[in-house]
Amino acid sequence: MVEYVVTLNMPYSEFLFRLLEAEIVKRQERSIQTLIKVQTAVSQDDPYVFTAQPSVDERRIRELLTLSFIDRKENILFLGPPGIGKTHLAISIGMEAIARGYKTYFITAHDLVNQLRRADQEGKLEKKLRVFVKPTVLIIDEMGYLKLDPNSAHYLFQVIARRYEHSQQKLWGMGRNRGRLGRC
Repeated sequence: MVEYVVTLNMPYSEFLFRLLEAEIVKRQERSIQTLIKVQTAVSQDDPYVFTAQPSVDERRIRELLTLSFIDRKENILFLGPPGIGKTHLAISIGMEAIARGYKTYFITAHDLVNQLRRADQEGKLEKKLRVFVKPTVLIIDEMGYLKLDPNSAHYLFQVIARRYEHSQQKLWGMGRNRGRLGRC
């Protein structure tokens, strides 16, 4: 890009603008690719079949896809037994958020707790917490499948409390076994 700018004798301000523009595009592409990687069981060509799950309110899901909950600073919680598509729906909302320019992060509860535990042991907890506070949309999947010991519950609470302080949105995917969460 530098050689291109030199040959065109481009003003510095335009060069910086184009450089920043290219960086934004690259970051959006990386965000999309990261979210696509976690779509192990869900493909872009595999739309959610509402008729297969009559208990899911299609109109409410379509409302969530407008992302108006972000402006209202609301959190979303998907509850239900395994196999009804909670992860699929959360990923669809995440993809829409990325497409609209919102920083979005997807992680399982197990991975989130393990990453925070490891960061704490390495003396880097504050830095790692910022990773989970920074995105506009944080999707924490498989909440109900992890039995949290008091330390794990503390790590999860730190993410939730800090996001609340910063008014960032969370999407929760929780299975029916939610009683195993432990106490904070």
